[in-house]
Amino acid sequence: MIEFQYFDGCPNAVETLNNLKALVDNNILTYDKIKIVEIKNVEDAERLNFQGSPTILMDGIDIYTEAKPVSFAYTCRVYIVDNVRTGVLSKKFISEKIEKLKTNIK
Repeated sequence: MIEFQYFDGCPNAVETLNNLKALVDNNILTYDKIKIVEIKNVEDAERLNFQGSPTILMDGIDIYTEAKPVSFAYTCRVYIVDNVRTGVLSKKFISEKIEKLKTNIK
């Protein structure tokens, strides 16, 4: 199960979600395997160990850190991908991480 977590107002959530949904078009995922979760407040963030908006989890593992979150942050998330700071995860990055985690989780 892929869980997309975000909060309303995050400038990078829509583009990252669209990149995740594009994997359905490429037959990497199906919509029934994607759960979209809006984090509405700090309490939700703490309860779910939210890492910041946007976050993508695969079976509870953060695809960016490849670890299960143990703390929380109620903020916009910044990633470093290919030595570039970004708030948006690309289709390529998401796809590669999901494929890697599929192999590691089995």
